[in-house]
Amino acid sequence: MPKTVALIGTLDTKGPEIAYLRDRCRDLGLETLVIDSGILGEPLGIEPDFRRETVAQAAGSTIEALRQAGSRGAAVHEMMKGVRKVVLDLYAEGRLHGVACLGGAEGAVLGAHAMQALPIGVPKLLATPIASGKRHFGPLMGLRDVMVIHSIIDILGLNPISQTVFDNMAAALAGMAAHGHVIDLKTEHRYVAITMLGNTTRSVMAAKERLAQAGIEAIIFHSNGVGGPAMEELAQQGLFIGVIDFTTDELADELVGGFHNGGPNRLRIVGRLGLPQVVVPGCIDFTVHGPPDEVPDHLRGRPFYTHNPVFTLVRTLKPEMAELGRRFAERLNEATGPLKIAYPTQGLSIPSFPPSESNPKGGVFWDPEADAAFMSALRADLRSDIPILEYPRHINEPAFGKEVAELFLKMIE
Repeated sequence: MPKTVALIGTLDTKGPEIAYLRDRCRDLGLETLVIDSGILGEPLGIEPDFRRETVAQAAGSTIEALRQAGSRGAAVHEMMKGVRKVVLDLYAEGRLHGVACLGGAEGAVLGAHAMQALPIGVPKLLATPIASGKRHFGPLMGLRDVMVIHSIIDILGLNPISQTVFDNMAAALAGMAAHGHVIDLKTEHRYVAITMLGNTTRSVMAAKERLAQAGIEAIIFHSNGVGGPAMEELAQQGLFIGVIDFTTDELADELVGGFHNGGPNRLRIVGRLGLPQVVVPGCIDFTVHGPPDEVPDHLRGRPFYTHNPVFTLVRTLKPEMAELGRRFAERLNEATGPLKIAYPTQGLSIPSFPPSESNPKGGVFWDPEADAAFMSALRADLRSDIPILEYPRHINEPAFGKEVAELFLKMIE
């Protein structure tokens, strides 16, 4: 049976381009459903399967009302709801096996909003000129496997560049629809989620190996502001038997301001679900920013560490560490299931390590008073039945990773 893909575009400006992509998809054996996400004008050179009036109605509105919304942003915000509902309804009916969008700024956001509601594994392709590396991709990807393609040129007209991009999009859609698969959340496998950054890789690798010896597979999430929330969302969907939240830097970036901001619900959801969890305050001693010359002015003068040419780590100071201790306690106090905290006393990140003969000052982030402020605030506000276990280890020691895995295994026994 042929697979069907939805093609989303503002047809008052992108009609010919969507028509070209539609025809290429059909040439490859796909059936298509064209969704008009435009607001202002009539479709150009194409007849949609879902007209903009239908999409607006799905949002609980009308095109006339959207045109009078007061601003372009307000109109787009409402149309996003309609596009998402149309796509979700098609998927629920078994009529959709992939989705693609061609769009500029507003058009890309309209399509992305729908894509982000679909399960992992449903093909999602988005071509836009704003995917240039000069913009943040968060609004386009969200927490899903959206494949963002730089269109190189603006999406206006058919030429050797745009046709090549569109041809390859059609080929990708056909291949993915034919040979890909959607995530199975009803699996019988025993999975544990672990959060990680480059600063904790060696330790997490050791923890993963120890869990594997016990017959449990670990799924690792990059704690970069998206990985933590994605892990928590999948926990809500029942994929995990427990969590080792090894790298919780996303709370520091939320507090101070940094690339890895995990949002106000980070560290709450797993506890509310009642899943067993071990929490490590990994990498909370820094926030993540761009190259050194792009670090915000109010953070200059602090200890910093060049992680790579594009990322600079900036030390969190004593008052901030104390506030993080309070936030950890507040959020973890909501936990309804087994919970333990593992604290490595010899440094929370690679740039933090105690003095030695070879390095009398210790690491650039070594600040025992700041770290003690975190622990003091945490102990003061944490529920008395939640144990804090200290280990004389550096966070990135493989031995510490094994010990954390052992702690988790004993918990689930």
